[in-house]
Amino acid sequence: MYALVDCNNFYVSCERVFQPQLNGKPVVVLSNNDGCIISRSNEAKGLGIPMGAPEFKVRDLIKQHDIKVFSSNYALYGDLSCRVMKTLEHFTPNVEVYSIDEAFLCFSGQDIVDYHEYGLQIRQRIIKWLSIPTGIGFAPTKALSKIANHIAKKFHERTQGVYVIDTDEKRIKALKWTKIEDVWGIGFRLTKKMQSKNIKTAYDFTLPHNEAFIRKEMGVVGMRLKYELEGKSVLEMEEPKAKKNIAVTRSFEKDISDFNELKERVVTFASVCSEKLRKQNSFCNAVILYLRKDPFNTNGEKYSFYRMQTLPFSSNTSFSISQTAISMLKDLYQEGTAYKKAGVIVTEIVPSSQRQFKLFDEENPKYQKLMEVMDAVQDKTGERKLRLASQDLKRTWKMKQNHLSNRYTTNFNELLEVKCK
Repeated sequence: MYALVDCNNFYVSCERVFQPQLNGKPVVVLSNNDGCIISRSNEAKGLGIPMGAPEFKVRDLIKQHDIKVFSSNYALYGDLSCRVMKTLEHFTPNVEVYSIDEAFLCFSGQDIVDYHEYGLQIRQRIIKWLSIPTGIGFAPTKALSKIANHIAKKFHERTQGVYVIDTDEKRIKALKWTKIEDVWGIGFRLTKKMQSKNIKTAYDFTLPHNEAFIRKEMGVVGMRLKYELEGKSVLEMEEPKAKKNIAVTRSFEKDISDFNELKERVVTFASVCSEKLRKQNSFCNAVILYLRKDPFNTNGEKYSFYRMQTLPFSSNTSFSISQTAISMLKDLYQEGTAYKKAGVIVTEIVPSSQRQFKLFDEENPKYQKLMEVMDAVQDKTGERKLRLASQDLKRTWKMKQNHLSNRYTTNFNELLEVKCK
């Protein structure tokens, strides 16, 4: 049996953990640079706040209903996500982290008599330890557990946030209720194609006369999904894997045309890429630089620019990766041009155990020692206290964050204050 645990309105729920006065009130969280709405409380949904709407378009509605607005606080969300996943490991060792707010659980080999009661225990433990509400769906396959989770959240009063598909009767009823666009792996374009063939529900997707069409449009992926919806488990739990590419890209708070200012951003992005490489004990062999103008101010001209460069040796140090990125920036940069976004991507990643050494051309060994010191200081303080001289020493992410809450769990200076009288 599988389960999908999904945190409800996760970003909003994280903000409410340390500000319980917001419970029952409309709350929204904005994307980078306070752009679009990416998380809404149920109260905000009820007021007609659409998902993904630019904040400026619903600003009047926000003021009218006194909706509380937050900037994205990824340090807080990431830390609480890790705590949720660690809590789930108390109930089964087989946990697959699917996203920041979702995880698949597998109970193979465990003797559980009542899955609904077990699900309630999981929900209560997470609420007690972290105050994060969740929805849990149990089913014989991963795809069906997604549907079960959707039912658990949709009919919370009847299900208590937990739903179990453990009979063929429940499975068929759930499939007939689920719209085809709500099926795991069916996107917007596929939905249109399915509907044109009168495949409007998940149950229609499993009917034998639709198999040829599914095989043609989706291939092996579609057939696996069909088997999963039929109750035949073919998608196994996935082990955590080192990333094949690591990208750090950001839109700027304001357009940048000055080379030195753009260089500072590129060096910062390269340094963060190198940190992520070291955390997964990997090295990269190539670096990609990405620059983007504002597409609305280009009059149809090209607005995205890429450049890739192979490193002379495998590296995971901020020095080598940033130097490579800077050399590409000098080639791509156009004086007088305003850039909206930039990014650094490290690729051709290999584990440290498979790193190929060069006979004549190798990285300065002092770089690795210095990286170890910088990582140790960051692990101890939780902040990037030590940086390259070409970086801004005050801000890592220069984004518009006018509604940012405290990093209650990762920054000592921003801990929750309790006043006793």
